[in-house]
Amino acid sequence: MLLAIDIGNTNIVMGVMKGMELISSFRLTTQTPRTSDEYGIMMVELLRQRGLETKDIAAVIVSSVVPDIMYSFTNGIKRYLRQKPMIVGPGLKTGLAVRTDNPREVGADRIVNCVAAYELYGGPCIAIDFGTSTTYDIVNGKGEFIGGLITPGIRICADVLWQRAAQLPHMEIKKTKGILDCKNTISAMQSGLVYGYIGQVEYIINKVREELNVPELKVVATGGLGKIIEDGTDAIEYYDRLLTLKGLVIIYEKNR
Repeated sequence: MLLAIDIGNTNIVMGVMKGMELISSFRLTTQTPRTSDEYGIMMVELLRQRGLETKDIAAVIVSSVVPDIMYSFTNGIKRYLRQKPMIVGPGLKTGLAVRTDNPREVGADRIVNCVAAYELYGGPCIAIDFGTSTTYDIVNGKGEFIGGLITPGIRICADVLWQRAAQLPHMEIKKTKGILDCKNTISAMQSGLVYGYIGQVEYIINKVREELNVPELKVVATGGLGKIIEDGTDAIEYYDRLLTLKGLVIIYEKNR
């Protein structure tokens, strides 16, 4: 089985994959400083809690946007899983041509999402990842990454609203029944945040369709809070919570 790992700014998501099937998954927080021994021991124990052993892991692939932890993290994998991880980055075959000013500055997670969206759902397409930030990444009909947008994530927007306005409370991010279903401060914040964000998503998708002149643009979303947005709009055609892990599987198969 393949251990696919996506290291984001907030969480480290690990998925034990058998082909495109998720066998088991677990998360670690990214910002907590850890040694290679701590990473290695935690991975071994998390696997065991799911009824898996290190010998069940035949290979490891890692996508990361947090370079500061990579030395200790990869050493933990080598020492405790006895595997040399494949790292998504320059020199690795993805099947995706990157047509930007500086291809090396494009986040590995964005490339992985685009590979999965294009390979699994076809192109032209836009992959939207609702993470710490929300990324909108565009692949044309030739399978070329031609750019994208990065906006503050929905949780960042909620946190700023709470932190900067003294009388506004912390709140759960959820979609209310309707825009007018806001009879108190909490529901007013929830309604404004979620429906405002849906409006942003719909506008950006429509502008991409207009500028590319491709009405048949496929829209694929992922990310923890993506389901809330997808439930509130018809603009998102597919929601795939495993998109990044599936992209890692595809890239691994291209380079094994």
